[in-house]
Amino acid sequence: MAELGGDLEAAGSLAELTAAVRSAGARLWTAAVDRAQGRSRTGDLDAHDDRPLYWARLSLSALLRTSGSPLLTGQHQRYALLRILDRTSRGIDPSTGSGNAWWPDARPGDLRVMVSGFDVFGLDDSVRHSNPSGAAALQLDGARLATPAGDAVVRAVVLPVVYGEFDQGVVEDAFGPVLLPGADRADLIMTISMTARGRMDVERWAGCTRGGTPDNQRDQHFGPVARAARWPQPEPNPEWIETTLPHAAMVAAGTGPWPVVLKRGIQEWPAGTYPDPSSLTSAPDPSPGSTPAAATGGDYLSNESMYRSNRLRIALGADDVPGGHLHISALEYPADPALLTDAAFEADRRAVVDQTVALVTAAAAARAARLAR
Repeated sequence: MAELGGDLEAAGSLAELTAAVRSAGARLWTAAVDRAQGRSRTGDLDAHDDRPLYWARLSLSALLRTSGSPLLTGQHQRYALLRILDRTSRGIDPSTGSGNAWWPDARPGDLRVMVSGFDVFGLDDSVRHSNPSGAAALQLDGARLATPAGDAVVRAVVLPVVYGEFDQGVVEDAFGPVLLPGADRADLIMTISMTARGRMDVERWAGCTRGGTPDNQRDQHFGPVARAARWPQPEPNPEWIETTLPHAAMVAAGTGPWPVVLKRGIQEWPAGTYPDPSSLTSAPDPSPGSTPAAATGGDYLSNESMYRSNRLRIALGADDVPGGHLHISALEYPADPALLTDAAFEADRRAVVDQTVALVTAAAAARAARLAR
């Protein structure tokens, strides 16, 4: 943080200031990945702990918000720099060029897999909260996964738990560059988030819906998912999108310790009844013309990450790229409420993350095998 503060003071132009902010965000992301994957060690927390990245991003954002740099003469400049800092510190860099920039370690024949996790949430309730999907993303970014049909290389990002950032296109900014035609196109995309304790769910359906659960800024949204900012989307806007992940292979892979299922069960307003409260109904799968209230993955940003990434996939004509969502087990925290972590908690998170990596590997293996036919 002190380094960014010095760079802000030393910058002689807006271009230098922008470069300093972009560099700080990218360094933060790289440091978090290196720490997670054992290439560096800072602090006393477990390498699988996702919380230091979130805390550090908040600290850097606060520094930029309060910077007295004379180069910042209007709020648009400051907010633009905050956007750059946020995206780059999540592994999302809008300045990334074309060619092999998104897959620098890819070799000819490698499968390309793009995944996302989520920030921690509910920290105003407890600072102990951790999100294993974010921890899994840090383990997976840049990873090379061996499968019987060849290697897969992985790119990962961590998404915010903020409706406003979703409305501003953070999911599309993350997945769009690897869904466009050309050298950077992925072979498989998967969004990942945390669900209830003791289960791993491959979600069958995503829905165009928000159920009103508060986000990390205590904001609440109810109703349909907004149109994608600066990115195309299908016309008409789909109410439901079904997974195209190789879910049978993921279920059959025999990962553990938690059971893996293809989850079914949605809530909907049958055609022509939205938003009549008395018409709301549950069903295994959507009925023709219905309006979603909750998809198999719920009505929060987990569902929306699947919906937005796959709505964009459809809009960009990437029908050959499988996509969907994996919900992973919640964690069990130390019994002592005064403890931030302990050995049992760290082992539990590691088990969840390891199974998540195994399921991503199973999906990659199935996709590689299909492409090899």
